[in-house]
Amino acid sequence: MGHLLSKNGYRLNKRTRKLHHRKKKKRNCFLQGPCMLCFIVHGNSGDDDDSDQLETGVNGGGRGRCHSNAGGTGIGSTSKLAGRYAALTSPEDCAKFLLSPRELAIWEGQGRSLLSAVPAKLIPPPALFRSAGIPVPIAVAVSVPGSASDYAEMVCKRKCAEVQRCTPCKQPRCAFPVPEGGVEDGGGSGDASSNSGTGHCHLCPLPSSSSSSSSSVEGCCGMALHGDPLPQSSDSSPCCPHHHDDCQGRGSDVIDTSSINRLPSSILLKVFSHLSVKERCLCASLVCKYWRDLCLDFQFWKQIDLSGLQQVNDDLLVKIASRRQNVTELNISDCRGVQDHGVCSLAAHCPGLQRYTAYRCKQLSDLSLSSLALHCPLLAKVHVGNQDKLTDDALKKLGEHSSELKDIHLGQCYSITDEGMVALSKGCPKLQRIYMQENKLVTDKSVRAFAEHCPELQFVGFMGCSVTSLGVIHLTGLRNLSSLDLRHISELNNETVMEVVRKCRNLSSLNLCLNWSINDRCVEIIAKEGRSLKELYLVSCKITDHALIAIGQYSSTIETVDAGWCKEITDQGATQIARSSKSLRYLGLMRCDKVNEETVERLVVQYPHIVFSTVMQDCKRTLERAYQMGWSPNTSNAS
Repeated sequence: MGHLLSKNGYRLNKRTRKLHHRKKKKRNCFLQGPCMLCFIVHGNSGDDDDSDQLETGVNGGGRGRCHSNAGGTGIGSTSKLAGRYAALTSPEDCAKFLLSPRELAIWEGQGRSLLSAVPAKLIPPPALFRSAGIPVPIAVAVSVPGSASDYAEMVCKRKCAEVQRCTPCKQPRCAFPVPEGGVEDGGGSGDASSNSGTGHCHLCPLPSSSSSSSSSVEGCCGMALHGDPLPQSSDSSPCCPHHHDDCQGRGSDVIDTSSINRLPSSILLKVFSHLSVKERCLCASLVCKYWRDLCLDFQFWKQIDLSGLQQVNDDLLVKIASRRQNVTELNISDCRGVQDHGVCSLAAHCPGLQRYTAYRCKQLSDLSLSSLALHCPLLAKVHVGNQDKLTDDALKKLGEHSSELKDIHLGQCYSITDEGMVALSKGCPKLQRIYMQENKLVTDKSVRAFAEHCPELQFVGFMGCSVTSLGVIHLTGLRNLSSLDLRHISELNNETVMEVVRKCRNLSSLNLCLNWSINDRCVEIIAKEGRSLKELYLVSCKITDHALIAIGQYSSTIETVDAGWCKEITDQGATQIARSSKSLRYLGLMRCDKVNEETVERLVVQYPHIVFSTVMQDCKRTLERAYQMGWSPNTSNAS
């Protein structure tokens, strides 16, 4: 038992005298008073004055470690030491009571509990500690020293080795209620009073003699130093039962509060970014207020995808527009409840809108698209396919105010004519993608206008439009053209297609499906001249095996060939292209009735890097994917 004393009596007296003049500096002793828990001598305890007082009672103890056992003489000396402790009446007397390492070994070996023998006045009540507001330091666990010089360097440290440091607590962990029949109020240490001013520290009782030395260790001021779980006997109990329960409660608190909300908001925002607007609005935002605030973060409302939600109406768009002015992308495809008023309101409040998609919104008219053109100067993408009410007036507004437009889709807008298309091409010189589908009023005049005024065009599609070879030939001036869709062009000859392939050196995808005029000679020229071509679609064209053989022989870049519904394709053409082509990865043979299924099965085995598309092969791949996802015929029949 010891107090943090100096190495000699002179220093002790010097510090004691200074207490009457000024507030003494905070000592290294954690308890700021007589440390009854540690029994560590903080100084040179081998002085003759202290050792002579107990020499007659200590004969069998050796200078060993704390856990060395003493003989029968040591048992008698410990009784005398306990009696001396019972006679202590003041902190000053306690401060003078020093133990040598030999005596300390005897006391530790016997495991005697001295708390019951200590005068009650030496232990202050817990209430004073609570009112004092003394910060509780953390006890540091170290190994047991092996000599007296080691004890001189120790500062209120436990004698148990290899014990982990306890996590700091926000509240004093030793400020717990005193059990009934336990320690009573008493006078505190003079040093503790000088340091704390108003209160003292509450000491935890020592383990009784029946306690095992392997019990969980409690640090000074009652903080447990829990490392790995230590085994303890059935009759052993924690040093501080209230603190033990408190630590368990504290651990349960950590478990209760360690939820997903403890993550940084940036991580939660990243998680929520993988949810759709419907999932965020109808699921995540209803969990708690914190999640609702996260779901309202501005980054989620930059790109708004409301496609297919029939509950969306003008009121919702007005609310979004009034609260979120940073919307850059809006998708309202298949939203039947949205009218021109909602789109106009959003366009007026969101000048930064860049991408607008509204497929199959037949209820919208020119008013919505004109409003977007007027209020959104940064508009770069407009996809408004299948809108019957859209006319040339909207395209003229786009040409006047949307100079940044780069991508436009006007498929199946049957009221659009060459007048609107020419105005659009002249006002949007940065246009890179233009797609038309079944626009019967669009002719070669529109194709020529885009070829002349939009030199940056990369994707051009005029599927099913009233376009002929006279208009398509103008596309040869587009040096950046990479994808060309000429499906179902009524008057398209082979010479025009071959000229386009020769002049457009960057062309990588060519779709010539549903053109009966395309023959084997045209395909051969395409295979020879298309140096960058990777995709060639020839569904329902007038080609034979010679076309497939030419592709395998002359092209080193084509990876995808679709020759479905070409009735003249046989086993010879499929085998030759698979054998000779080094770049082929996909061969479409759907409904090529002259190609035997046995031949396709053999090709699948011989050329596993090529995907052969037939009715049977597609069915097998679909069934295989179903099995991989856990489907089985038994579960299907049971359901």
